[in-house]
Amino acid sequence: MLRSEENRRMDFGRRRMTPRFSTRCFLCRTQGLGTYLFMFMVFYLLVCTEGSYSKTCDKNCIFGRCINGTCVCERGWAGDQCQHCQGRVKLTESSGSLTDGPVNYKYKTKCTWLIEGYPNAVLRLRFIHFATECSWDHMYVFDGDSIYAPLVAVFSGLVVPETKGNETIPEVVTTSGYALLHFFSDAAYNLTGFNIFYSINSCPNNCSGHGRCTTGNSISSSVYCECERYWKGEACDIPYCWDDCGSPDHGYCDLTGEKLCVCNDSWQGPDCSLKVPSAEPYWFLPNVKPDGQSLGRASHKAVVHGKLMWVIGGFTFNYSSFQMVINYNLESSTWDVIPINGGPLQRYGHSLALYKDDIYMFGGKLEAGSGNVTDELWLFDTRSRSWSLRTPSPGLQVQPFAVEGHTAHIVDNRNGEPIMVVLFGYSPIYSYLSLVQVYNIRTNSWSVAETNGALVQGGYGHSSIYDSSSHSIYVHGGYKALPANKYGLVDHLFRYQVHTHTWFILKESGLARYLHSTVLISGVLLVFGGNTHNDTSLSNGAKCFSSDFLSYDIACDEWAVLPNPNLHRDVNRFGHTAVVSNGSMYVFGGFSGVILNDVLVYKPANCEAFIEVDLCQSSGPGVRCVWIEERCVPWDSSHANDTLPASSCPACTNSTDKQCQQFSDCASCTANTNDCQWCEDKKCISSSSNCTMSVKNFTKCSVRSEQVCSKLVNCRSCSLNINCQWEPQQQECHALPAHLCGEGWSQVGDACLRLNASKESYDNAQHYCKNLDGNIASLTSARQVDFILDELQKYQLQEKKLTPWVGLRKINVSYWGWEDMSPFTASTLQWLPGEPSDSGFCAYLERAEVAGLKAKPCTANTEGLICEKPVVSPNLSVRPCKIPCALRTSCANCTSQAMECMWCGSTKRCVDSNAYVISFPYGQCLEWQTGDCGAQNCSGHRTCGQCLGHPDCGWCGDPTDTGQGQCIEGSYRGAMRSLSRQSRERVLDTSVCSREKGYNWAYITCPACQCNGHSTCVNGSVCEQCKNLTTGPQCQICLPGYYGDPTNGGKCQACRCNNHANVCHSSSGKCYCTTKGVKGDQCQLCDSENRYLGNPLRGTCYYNLLIDYQFTFSLLQEDDQHYTAINFMATPEETNKNLDMSINASNNFNLNITWSIGSTAGTISGEEFPIVSKTSIKEYRDSFSCETFSFLANRNITFHVYVSNFSWPIKIQISFSQHGSIMDLVQFFVTFFSCFLSLLLVAAVVWKVKQTCWASRRREQLMRERQQMASRPFASVTVALEAPEEEEELLQGQVEAGPITVEPCFGNCAAVQTLLMSLPQASSGVPPPGQCGITIASALIDTSQQRAGDFKDKCLSLKSRKQQHTVHQGTCV
Repeated sequence: MLRSEENRRMDFGRRRMTPRFSTRCFLCRTQGLGTYLFMFMVFYLLVCTEGSYSKTCDKNCIFGRCINGTCVCERGWAGDQCQHCQGRVKLTESSGSLTDGPVNYKYKTKCTWLIEGYPNAVLRLRFIHFATECSWDHMYVFDGDSIYAPLVAVFSGLVVPETKGNETIPEVVTTSGYALLHFFSDAAYNLTGFNIFYSINSCPNNCSGHGRCTTGNSISSSVYCECERYWKGEACDIPYCWDDCGSPDHGYCDLTGEKLCVCNDSWQGPDCSLKVPSAEPYWFLPNVKPDGQSLGRASHKAVVHGKLMWVIGGFTFNYSSFQMVINYNLESSTWDVIPINGGPLQRYGHSLALYKDDIYMFGGKLEAGSGNVTDELWLFDTRSRSWSLRTPSPGLQVQPFAVEGHTAHIVDNRNGEPIMVVLFGYSPIYSYLSLVQVYNIRTNSWSVAETNGALVQGGYGHSSIYDSSSHSIYVHGGYKALPANKYGLVDHLFRYQVHTHTWFILKESGLARYLHSTVLISGVLLVFGGNTHNDTSLSNGAKCFSSDFLSYDIACDEWAVLPNPNLHRDVNRFGHTAVVSNGSMYVFGGFSGVILNDVLVYKPANCEAFIEVDLCQSSGPGVRCVWIEERCVPWDSSHANDTLPASSCPACTNSTDKQCQQFSDCASCTANTNDCQWCEDKKCISSSSNCTMSVKNFTKCSVRSEQVCSKLVNCRSCSLNINCQWEPQQQECHALPAHLCGEGWSQVGDACLRLNASKESYDNAQHYCKNLDGNIASLTSARQVDFILDELQKYQLQEKKLTPWVGLRKINVSYWGWEDMSPFTASTLQWLPGEPSDSGFCAYLERAEVAGLKAKPCTANTEGLICEKPVVSPNLSVRPCKIPCALRTSCANCTSQAMECMWCGSTKRCVDSNAYVISFPYGQCLEWQTGDCGAQNCSGHRTCGQCLGHPDCGWCGDPTDTGQGQCIEGSYRGAMRSLSRQSRERVLDTSVCSREKGYNWAYITCPACQCNGHSTCVNGSVCEQCKNLTTGPQCQICLPGYYGDPTNGGKCQACRCNNHANVCHSSSGKCYCTTKGVKGDQCQLCDSENRYLGNPLRGTCYYNLLIDYQFTFSLLQEDDQHYTAINFMATPEETNKNLDMSINASNNFNLNITWSIGSTAGTISGEEFPIVSKTSIKEYRDSFSCETFSFLANRNITFHVYVSNFSWPIKIQISFSQHGSIMDLVQFFVTFFSCFLSLLLVAAVVWKVKQTCWASRRREQLMRERQQMASRPFASVTVALEAPEEEEELLQGQVEAGPITVEPCFGNCAAVQTLLMSLPQASSGVPPPGQCGITIASALIDTSQQRAGDFKDKCLSLKSRKQQHTVHQGTCV
C-alpha cells in the first residue's frame, strides 16, 4: 500500500509538470500583491515544488545526465552509468584524450574516434595506459578518416615501460590531418583498457625533456625540437658522445656527420669505453636515422651471404610500396632495395635457406592475395637477382605440405648430398605438423623423414638454428597443440640429429614464446624477443611483444636470463629475424604495435679477452669458452669430448620422478637430458628410483601407436596414418590396436606378431598360429627381427630362455624358404656357425652371444613359437572428415559447425578456432564471428544504426529526410568506391552520395529523423505519423495483423492465416493460431498427431473425444497464450442410450454445441444444426436423448462443441458418456461377489503352496542333518574320573555340562558336539548296581557364525570347567 501511495504521489508530481500548469503558476505571479502574494507563495510551495520532483539515479552517471532515475549518456558512451565507450565520436580540439572509460571495458565493444585537424597536419598519439587481451582485443590507428586509410599501428596486450623514463611503444604519428582509432573487444576477457593523449602540431614526445619545442618560420608553422647538447634525434631522445667518447685516449666525437663516437683501434662501444677484444657484451644501433617505412616488416626471413644480409618477404600494413627483396650491408650499415619484375607473390611466415649463391624460399602465407598457405618452392639467384620456381620432378608421388610458421636449413645428409630440412609448421588442412620434410636439391624431390628418438610435438612460430659441428638442429618454443585439446605457447627445446634422424628433448627454458629469434654464438643459443603471452588466464601479465634475452649453454644444458638491451628506448618486438655475422647478432624488423624497420646489434663477450684459465672457463652466461693450447677460444660441439671443469657448469641435481612423469612414452622418456628410465608399468621415473625392469636407451623402445596418434591434432592428419582413427566426439586422434591386430598381438610395420612361450613341435606351432588366423612368422624385415630380439631379451632378463620356431623350412636339399613363399636371403637373419644341420628341416631362432638361426627336425619340440598375421584395415565405416575451415568461403558454411571455425568478415577468411591467434598474429582481423553471420558487407545493413555499427560503413540518406537511405563503404568525407573487384583499396567518390542532389552523408552520427521512409519528423526527430501499415517510434515494425521488414522503406503485408489468427510474427509472417489444434505457418493444418481432425482451409479442427472418458486440456504454457478457442467432436457408440455431456473450465468461456449427420474425419459435408449457445460460463452439463436425435437412424450423427472467447491461462475438462442414470444393483453385486470369491480362491491357493514349500523345506533340512551326522568321523576319547572332587561334582551335575569334543562336519557349517550326561538315579543319589550313572550324548550344532578357534576351546572345556565358557549356538534341530 505504501508503494502504491508513493507511486501515486510521483505520478501526481509528473502531471503537475505539464505546460498548462506552468502557465497557471506564471499567471498567479502576475496578480496583485498582498493576499494574492501570500496565497501564491503557499500554493507554489505545496504544488509547484512538488511538480519539480524527479527521481535520482542509484549510481553516479559518469559520462551522462540523470533524468528520472536513468542515466542518459553523452554521445559515444553506454552502460547503466555511462561508463563504457560505444559508437563513433569526432574530436576537433587541438589536444585532448580518449579512453574506454574509468572501469574495465565491456565485452563485444566497438568504439571509434575520429580526430580531425587541418589538412596535412601532424597528429601525435601518446599511450598513457594500455591493457587489453593480447591477440584478441585490438586498437587500430589509421592515418586518415576511414579504415581504408593507411594503417599505421595495431596495439594489443599490456603496454608498460620497461624502465623508468623509457617509452614502451613509439609515439604514433599521422600526417594526413586525420587519425581514426577503432577499438574492438571479443566476448572473453575484459581488462582495464586504455587512456590515449593526442595533440595536433606538437613536438614529438615533448622533446623527451632534452630539448625545446620551437616553431618554424614557414607558412605552415610546423614545430620541431631544438635538442640540448649530447642529445639528438627528432624527439631529442638519442644520446651521443657520452663522456666525450673518452677523448683523447679512447676516441673523439664527430660532430660533422651523424654525431657519433669515432673510437681508436684499441677501443669500441657506443662511447668507446670497451677494449678490443672486450670481455663485456653490449648492444648498439648502427643506424641513427631509421630508413623508410617500406623497409619495415615482420615474419620475414633473413640469411647472410658474404657481407650482405638478404631480407625477403614479410608482413606489413600497406603493401602498395612494399619491396619483396632488400639487403643490408653489414659493413657500411646501408640498405639496398632490389627491384624485381615478376617472381613470387608477397608472403610472410615462409622459410629461407642459403646454398652457395642461391636462396631457397619455401611455403608461407600469401597475405596480399587470398590469404592461402602455399607449398611453392622458389629459388633466388643472388648473382643475377632473379627468381625461378622449383616444381617437384614429374612422377614423384610425395608432395610437400603447404605450411607457414616453419623453419628450414640446408645441410649435408649422411651421403654428403645437400638437402633442405623443413621443420614443423602449420597447415590449414592438416593443422599443426610434427613432420620433418626433406627436399633433395640434387634430385629435386620431396620426402618425409622417418624420425627416431623422442616423440616431439611440432607447431608454429618456433625458432631453429643449425650447428654444423654436431650436424644438429636446435628447435625452441612455438605455438602448439597441447594435451586436452588446448593450444598455446611452449618453452620446449629439441635437438634433431640430421644424420640419424633422431630427436632429443633438452632442458626447457621456463619462458614460453613464439615468433622469436635464435642464433648460435660461441656454443650458446641466444634467444631474443617474441610473443610471450599465452592464454589470458595463464599468462600472468606476459606481454604480446617482449625484449627478453635468454641464453642456452649447450655444453651444460643450462638456461640463463641475460639483461635486456640497455638502449635509449625499449626494443620489444616479435616476428623479427636475427642473423650472425663476424661474431655479432643482427636483429632486424618485427612488430611492437607498429611495423619496425630498425637494426639492433649485439656483440657478445669475446673469448680472446680472457687471458687466464679460470676466467676463460667461467666466462658465461651468454658465452661459452674453452682453454685450448694456452688460449681461450669459443666452444663448439667439436669440443664436446674435451672435459669441462666442474666449476664451469652448475652442479647437476638428480632428476625427480615429477620431472620424468611428464613423458608419456618410452622414447621421449629415455631421449632427454633429465636422466629418466621407462618402467615396465608404462611409467617414466627417475633413473635413481627403483624399477624391476626398465629401459634407459630409446633404441630399445618400441614405438607405440597411441603416442604417435596423439601428436596428430586434426581429422585430416589423423586419417593419413593407417594406425589411427579420429574420434569426433572427443576431437582426438586415437590408435586402433584392437582393430589392427587384436589382444596379445603387437603391430610391427604392416604385420602383427605374437611370441608364445609354449613348448611345441613345428607342426603343432603351425596349427596354433592357424587357430589365431595367422601363420608361423616369416621374419623378412629388419624391424620384425629387432622386435623379436628385444622380446627375447625381456624373457632372458626373467631367466627364461626361449628358442622359438620361425616360419622357415627346407624346401629341397639346398633351398630354404619362408612360409609366406618368399625366398630366404640371409639379409635379416643368418645361420649360426655349423648350421643348418642335415637332420634339420625346420628353423628356430636362438639368441646367444650372437642371434641367429638353427635347424632341427620338425617333429622335435622347442621352447616358443612366433605367429604372424596381416594388419586388419581400419574401420571403413568411420565418418569422413569435415571440410577444413580454410576451404569454406562464406560465413554461413564457416560457422555451421558450432565453434570449430571462425569467420573474419574484414578479410573474408574462415580459420580454425584453434589457429585464430596464429592466423592473424598482427591483428589483421577487425572482427570475427562464430554464430550469427548477419550482413557481410555494408549494403546488407538496412538502418543507419546498424550501418554505423561497422567501421567500414557510412550512411547515405535520401533527399526525403525520412530516415531512408543506403549503407555504403566510405569515410568521414564521403562514400568510397573500389578500384577493382580484386583490390581492397578504395578511393573517395563524392558522386555516389552527392550533397548537391540532396543526399545527406552520415559517418559519425545518424540523421535525427529516422522514420524508415514512412513518416516525416516533427521537432527534428519525432516521427509525425507512421504510414504504410507501420508503427513504432521509428516506424520500424508492422501493425498488428501485418508482417514484413519496413526498415529503410520496406513494405508490410497482411497476415495470411486462413481466418484462424488475427496477428502473426512481424518479420516472418508466421501466424499465431487462435484455435487449439490448428497449426502451420498460415494455420493451414490440423494437429493430427494429437487427435485433431478437420480441414482449417474450409472450416476448423476438432479434437476427437472418446465416449465414457474425461479429458483435461491445460493451456498454461507460454506457447499457448495466443489460443482463445478449442473445438471438440464426439460420436455416440450405442444407439439405445442417451449421450451425456459435461464441461467446466477455470475461466469464463462461450459455448456453442451443434450436431450434424454428414461429418467425415472432422469435415462437415452436410448441414450443421445448433443445439446450445451460452456466453461467459464456467461449466455446463447436458444430455442428448437417443430418441430425439434418432441415434439408431442416424448412425453417423456427430456432436460438435465450440469453446471460444476464453483468456489464457485456462484449464478445461470435458467428457461424453453413455451409461444409465440409475446404477444397476444386480450388476454391482454380481461384480462385487465375483471379485471377492476370486480373491478368496487366490488366497487359498497361495496358502496351500506355502504349506507345501514349508514341508519340502523341512524334509530337506532333516535330510541334511542326517547327512551331516553320517559324515562325522570316528574317534575315541578317554574320560578320567580319578579326582574325587571332580567326580562328585560331575555325578551331582552341579556344573554346566561342557563338551567332550566338537567334530566339524564337511563345509564347517555344522558340527557334532559330544558331552557327558548323568542318568536318572534313585532317591539315594547312587546309581543302580552295575551302572556308572553317566552316559555320552551327541547333538548336531550350527557353527557357521563361530570362529575356527572355538573348536579347540571346546575340546579343552572338560579340563577347565570352572572357567568362563563360551555361549554356543543351539543345534540345527
